[in-house]
Order: sequence, then C-alpha cells, then structure tokens
Amino acid sequence: MTPRVLLGLAAVAVAFAAIDTYVVVLALPDMMAAAGIPVDELQRAAPIVSGFLLGYVAMLPLIGRIADLRGPVPVLVMALVVFSVGSLLTSISYDLATMVAGRFLQGVGGGGLVPATMALVAATYPVERRGLPLGLVSAVQEFGAVLGPLFGAVVLSFSSWRAIFAINLLVGVLLAVTVRSLRGTSEVPELGAAAPGTSTTDVPSSRQKLGFIPLVVGVLAGLVAAVAGWIEFIQPASIKRDLTWGELFVPYVVGGGRWETPIGVITLAALLVLLVSCLVPGRNLVDLRGWFRSLADADLTGAALFAVALAGVVLAFATADPEVAVFNPQGPWFLLGSAVALVLLLVHLRRSATPIVPRGALRAVPAWGSLLVSFLVGWALIAALVDVPLLARTTTEETQLGAALILLRFLVALPIGAVIGGWLLHRAPAGVLTAAGMVCASVSFFWMAQWGQSSLDQLVSNVPLVLGGFGFGLALAPVNAAMLASTSEDAHGLASALVVVARMVGMLVGISVLTTWGLRRLYAEADAHPGLGTKALALIQERAVFTGAGVAAALAAVLALAVFARARTRAVDVAEVLRAAG
Repeated sequence: MTPRVLLGLAAVAVAFAAIDTYVVVLALPDMMAAAGIPVDELQRAAPIVSGFLLGYVAMLPLIGRIADLRGPVPVLVMALVVFSVGSLLTSISYDLATMVAGRFLQGVGGGGLVPATMALVAATYPVERRGLPLGLVSAVQEFGAVLGPLFGAVVLSFSSWRAIFAINLLVGVLLAVTVRSLRGTSEVPELGAAAPGTSTTDVPSSRQKLGFIPLVVGVLAGLVAAVAGWIEFIQPASIKRDLTWGELFVPYVVGGGRWETPIGVITLAALLVLLVSCLVPGRNLVDLRGWFRSLADADLTGAALFAVALAGVVLAFATADPEVAVFNPQGPWFLLGSAVALVLLLVHLRRSATPIVPRGALRAVPAWGSLLVSFLVGWALIAALVDVPLLARTTTEETQLGAALILLRFLVALPIGAVIGGWLLHRAPAGVLTAAGMVCASVSFFWMAQWGQSSLDQLVSNVPLVLGGFGFGLALAPVNAAMLASTSEDAHGLASALVVVARMVGMLVGISVLTTWGLRRLYAEADAHPGLGTKALALIQERAVFTGAGVAAALAAVLALAVFARARTRAVDVAEVLRAAG
C-alpha cells in the first residue's frame, strides 16, 4: 500500500503547487481590501501575483541543484515546510508587504515540490510500472490552471480568502509529516543522502551531544511563535479590547509598530529560540546546518546571480500593463539588472570550482536547444491557458465556470499527449515528435484565430482545443528527453529545473507581448471602424493573440528539428522522461 499512498501524496503536493499559481484569480479583490488597496488601484496588487512567480522561477535552479546533491526526499519535505510557512504568513497577513512575503515563500516551496515529487514517485515504482503513476501526477499538475480558480470559488462561497491559505497550510503540514514518517520505512527507497560534506557516521555522534533537547525546545518555541504570531497578526477583538490582555498590543514606545508590543516581542523571541534550536548539535526540528552545507555545495553565489537574472525578467514582464507597453515603466532597468547579473554569472561559472551549472553541462546542442524550444513552447502555451477562457467569456459563456469547462477540453488532451509522446520516444526521434506536436498546436491556434461569436456553440470547436492540448502534451516529453540525453546523471535535477524555468519565462514574456500585440490590433480596428461593438473588438484582440501563438508554435517546430537532430533520446527511459516533463 505504501507506493499507492506515496502516489496520492505526490499528486496532492503537485496539485496544490499548481493550484496556488492561479488561486488568487478570484480572491485578489478581497486580498486587496485586507491590505488596504482600493479596487481601482489594481496595479498596486501586482506583487501578490508576481511575488509567487518570482519565488517559483528564481529559486528553481538552486532547488534543482540541491536535489542532485542531497536527494529528492529531503528537498520534498523542506519544500513542503517552506510552502506551509508561506501559506501561514499569507493567511494571517495584514498588509501588502507581509502578503507578498508569504506568496514568495509559497512560490519557493511550490517550485521545489514539482521536481522533488516527480523524482520521489519515479524512485518508488519499478521501471516497468512508472509510466501510469507519473502520467497521472503530470495530469494533476496541468489541471492546476482550472482547479485553482475553482478551488478558490468553492472556498470563497463559504469562507474568506484566508481560508484558502489555511487549507494550504494544513495540507502542507500533513504532507510533510507523512512523507517524513514514510521516508524510513522498508517499503520506500531511502533517497535522501546525508548533507554534503557530512559522513553517515558523523551525524549520530554530533547529535548525541544534546540528544533530543534541541528538538523539544524547537517544537515548544515553534508552538509559542505560531500562537503568538497568530494573535499578533489577527489581533482578535475579544483580546484586544480586554482591559488586561489588551496591554499585549500596546507598544513599549509612543508611535511604535506591531513588533514593539509585548506580543510582538514574544513572537520574535520564540522565533529566535526556534532558530537557535535548529542550529545547535543534536536532533533538530529542521537541520539548518545540513541545509546550509547543501546551499554552499550547490554554489550559493551562482544561485544568487541566477536568481537576480531571472527576477529582473519576472518583474519586467509580470508587472507590465499590456495596454501601455510590453513591460512596465521600470522594465528597462529590471532587464538591465538581469543582463548585468547574467554577465557576472557567466564569469562566476568560469571561475568557480563547483559552479551551480557544472562546466559543459549545457554544451551539447540538444541541451541548450531544449531551453530555446521550451521557451517558445511556453510562449505559445500561455495563449491557450489565458485567452481561450477570455474568448469564451467574450462570446458564449457568462460565467467563469463555463469558461473553465471550455479550457478543460484542452487540458484533458494535454496529459494524454504527454504519455503518448513518452511512449513514442523509443520509436521516433525527439525532433520529429516535438515538431509534430508543435505543428498540431500551430494548426490549432490558426484555426481558433478564425473563430467568430458563435463558434464555441458548434461541436467542431472541440477539434482545435483537443488538437492543441494533445500537441503541447506530445512535445513536452521529447523536449525533456533531449535535455536528459545530453546531460550527465548528476545534473539531471538542475537540467530539468532549467527546462521548467525556460518554459515559465516564455509564458511571462509571451503573455505580455501577445496581449500588447492584440490590444494594438484592437485599437487599430476601433479607429478604422468606430461602429464596432465591445465584443467584436475583444474578438479581434483574441484572434491576434492566437495568430501570434501559432507563429511561436511553428517556430518551435522548426527549431526542434534543427537542434534535436543529434539527441539520442531512444535510449532514455520513458518513465524518467515523463518525470522531467512534469
């Protein structure tokens, strides 16, 4: 039963990581109100969304490298812990800064959940049985785009937005505890290694110094910090108005903030004790010393430069107002910072003894080519995820649920295509399979670019949706297979993470460029034909977006044929490819 239990845990973990990317779609107005942001100042709330993306994308290379060095199980557990802490901070946040910090930590944890969970499932099942469970987990992840808004809608129907993240916290803690307890069972492979630089014989001797004292102190300090922090952030009226207990919220100095109150000091002191208990020798709640060693071995300097380079791109495009420009007014400065960080990263990689990207890891044409193809795949894919529901709302669907069901036809076909693409890898080259999939996607987009006001009412409208989803799924496995076949085994975690990063960056850049292009087409048609109605103009915009996505998909097909020609993917295990494709 343990493998089945682990499959369920993996599916839930991946689902919540995917759902959390989109869960704020419906909750954002209420979250803005809690942070004191007026509804007509939506741009101020952009960091709530971009903060999650920043943590997810910028930290993924470091997490992938640590998974190579330390093993996926410890990374999975720590990712769940970070995700849970971020969910807690978001659920009790009272201002924008706290809310963004929580979302950032959720992104960091979510970014670590995906590759670690896939690796865990792949190691639990034998080779001949990995395909189906890994395909199911991949399917769960792809459904996140629809399940996120639906999950938010269900929770908001009976509770506040804080309950969404409270549920995330509960699920994250339960998963972390369960996975940690299953790690040592005989039925589950022990994937986690001792911290780099620490032998297995050294660990017990160091822990015998203080025994379980740090663990007990850490648990107690954590409970005090959690309770005091909850009181500090929520400030229940029944406690705050009490003549005695209300003094907990009175600052020590005139004009002092929340952290200068007795309850604030108690929270900070408990957190400090928790931190110290995780650093001293003995059995710890969290082995921070081991993780610090892992960070050092994973090249923290290189990871920081990598994060800055990616952060500049995320901030430039994720916070853009497409009605004004492709990226926001500070976008050129963000991109300049990314360029400087990239140059410094390249210099660091040449000089470091143990760089985050091992020397020669991406030297092969299929390796760096897979990043370019993945970028274009993400560029095109985001158009379907975002603009198919928008077109549905513009034309035939009156509710968000109805629009989500239209997109569901696309999403159902995507994991089916991914499984078939992995199965065909032993029979066809990666370049041919990727090109075939992206040609299907390109045809789908050009077909949708011809849709009219009533096209979605026709049964034939299912054909381009299913064709597009199947095409993207068909291309996912070959792209990852080309990367895996062209990199060494000790860099597969990092390589898979980079493929995901390239796809995410492609999504960010693609949606900004395509939306800006579509709006310009809308404005041009509005000037040329003043009598056009709102729906007609919106349809023109969506058609332009689909046309641009079709071009990007076609470019991906041509590029895949060129760069994957030497990729020896027929020898790559199908299950391993499906794991990376997640």
